[in-house]
Amino acid sequence: MTALRKTTTALISDAAPFAIRAERASDVAAREALLDACFGDNRHTRSCQRLRDGRAPAEGLALSAVRQGRVVGTVRLWHVSAGGIPALMLGPLAVEASSRQLGVGAALMDHALAAAKARGHRAVTLLGDAPYYARFGFSAAKTGELSLPGAFERDRLLGRELCEGALDGAWGMIAPTGAPLPKTKASRARKALLVPRAA
Repeated sequence: MTALRKTTTALISDAAPFAIRAERASDVAAREALLDACFGDNRHTRSCQRLRDGRAPAEGLALSAVRQGRVVGTVRLWHVSAGGIPALMLGPLAVEASSRQLGVGAALMDHALAAAKARGHRAVTLLGDAPYYARFGFSAAKTGELSLPGAFERDRLLGRELCEGALDGAWGMIAPTGAPLPKTKASRARKALLVPRAA
């Protein structure tokens, strides 16, 4: 009888076109540049941004797609109350133009939704194009009575239940519930520069 020999195969970076991992502090500059490129200068004025301002993303649900050492995709999920029902708000999802044909966006979505479910979250909402997000199970079926702070297009407010019935009866304003970002010395120093002192 011939003994089976175990062989190990080294992973070649070109074999896997990209990898998805937890977002790192070193990703922030590249992430911000990617979001600027995808959404433009006015991205900070959008309705969903009101749900993210001053808040930390949900634990374990800030992801980066990396290709050849560069951040080429990003997605984050945030704690919200969907009219009193605990949920997550997904977004923004962004992928570098040259990497879109690789399936980075779909992989980020699949990974984010699986991670959210594994962490015990019951529902995810987002503001986006229904034809794109329908393939991930999102629809407007249970979001018709929900609203966002500021102007938004009703048909773009979508939801997906990770547990059946999680969005039953959802009604009212979607509001942020995530942990506030910690105040650092650097942010306090920047704020001090912007606020004129009284004479």
